[in-house]
Amino acid sequence: MGTVALFGASGVVGHSIAQALRGQGRGYRVVGRSREGLQREFGADPQAEIVTWNPDDMASIQAAARGVQTLIYLVGVPYWQFHLHPVLMNRTLDAAIAEGVERIVFIASVYPYGRPRTDVVHESHPRVPHTNKGRLRKAQEDLLLAADKAGSIQVTILRLPDFYGPGVENSFLHRAFVAASQGKRAQLIGPIDTPHEFVFVPDVGPTVTALMDHPGAYGRFWNLGGAGVTSQAALVEDIYAQAGHPAKYSVLGPGMVRLIGLFSPFMRELGEMHYLHTSPVIMDDSALRALLGDIRKTPYRDGIRQTLAALSPALAATGHPHPVP
Repeated sequence: MGTVALFGASGVVGHSIAQALRGQGRGYRVVGRSREGLQREFGADPQAEIVTWNPDDMASIQAAARGVQTLIYLVGVPYWQFHLHPVLMNRTLDAAIAEGVERIVFIASVYPYGRPRTDVVHESHPRVPHTNKGRLRKAQEDLLLAADKAGSIQVTILRLPDFYGPGVENSFLHRAFVAASQGKRAQLIGPIDTPHEFVFVPDVGPTVTALMDHPGAYGRFWNLGGAGVTSQAALVEDIYAQAGHPAKYSVLGPGMVRLIGLFSPFMRELGEMHYLHTSPVIMDDSALRALLGDIRKTPYRDGIRQTLAALSPALAATGHPHPVP
């Protein structure tokens, strides 16, 4: 099989995909800005090839893509610099085409759908984002889909909802996991009683590799739903119960989020996405299941247990919770 490269490999989804490739005995390339960071995260794996890049330098991007058959795009930017998403995608796409990369797999979000028009969102749902972040994410997708249509490169896009799991700090549930581990009060962003779904991150890697290898995957995007429709409130109750503590939490409404946003760039940018709490996007992934067959979806109770087990040693070692931006 040709070389698989994870651009932006250092995030939790990148680690999940790397673990899936490792389990299949396949070599892979990890691409990131920091060799020291990549070495720390992947250096112990003889199947991982470490390559650094400078996404502001076209020659560097091309060098990172050289010899690659399948490029998995996971590149993140700070939440307050979303304008960089289409810019970086355009550069990477041009470099990939120039280097003869055959396929790109883009790990995307629900943002391009905008406010849902149906209770359950199928891939046929219009992409009419009403937020700036949604429009920028859609611009990324449009670049890829246009290149696929032109025959320049094969593209498939996998949409994920919110996610959680070991090592996942940028999750609405992370504060609850940390607080429950310590028997303290969690501060949550509400409302928390609306329908919601979460993907357990270790389940993502096997789905991505199966999609990547399927010849029918390309030329379109796919939804990956969670392990069922639930709510933040229900999951938080279970998190505390499994941690052996009564649930204790306070809920931040949009007004308090705006107030905190005066001092936090992340919270300031979160305001426009508040609709995902009041009008959540629940995804129909029947098309993906029809393509791939069984998709591993860890039940929430099991995912919570594994996340708490992974978190407790980290808390014991550091004496404090991981920071949440």
